[in-house]
Amino acid sequence: MMIPLIVSTCIHLVFIFAAVSCEKDSIYDILKAHGLPMGLLPKGISRFDIDDTGRFEVHLDQACNAKFESQLHFDTNVSGTLSYGQIGALSGIAAQELFLWFPVKGIGVDVPSSGLIYFDVGVVVKQLPLSMFETPKDCMAVGDFESGDSIPDDDLLAESIAKSQSAKLGHELDQGSLGGTICRKVGKSSCALVQSV
Repeated sequence: MMIPLIVSTCIHLVFIFAAVSCEKDSIYDILKAHGLPMGLLPKGISRFDIDDTGRFEVHLDQACNAKFESQLHFDTNVSGTLSYGQIGALSGIAAQELFLWFPVKGIGVDVPSSGLIYFDVGVVVKQLPLSMFETPKDCMAVGDFESGDSIPDDDLLAESIAKSQSAKLGHELDQGSLGGTICRKVGKSSCALVQSV
């Protein structure tokens, strides 16, 4: 009579242990396990989904902005593909430089010991100290982003910026007033010398 009770108790404990160990990791734990800092995403994530291929979607209660070196905007839904040391096919995050918002297309850490993280906004790659993203930041709620709930069309934005910068650069070269080096984006984090003036 005692043996069935012990077996029953053991089976019960196994089921309790299995239920506790099957709890889902937080998105912050998943970022860390993929060699990325936990602070890439803000506090306030209501839920997230990730599949076996690394494709993920994060849900915030509302769109918000977080302050790092510059402002980052997070839509209510942020998605991308997670692999070790990088997030690709990213949507739902924009970075502000001066008065312009640029959709962030990817984030990567080439060499963790370098202490740098790279943000690909299509037309340029910005490197920032990895230490800025060690812990999730508070995110200030914002209304609709640029009269919509999502980041502006990145192709249209990139085309507009490229035309504007190209026209300005052409004028400065014609006037001989530009000093320095002109680079174009090559790969994830480097640029190739186009012209030294």
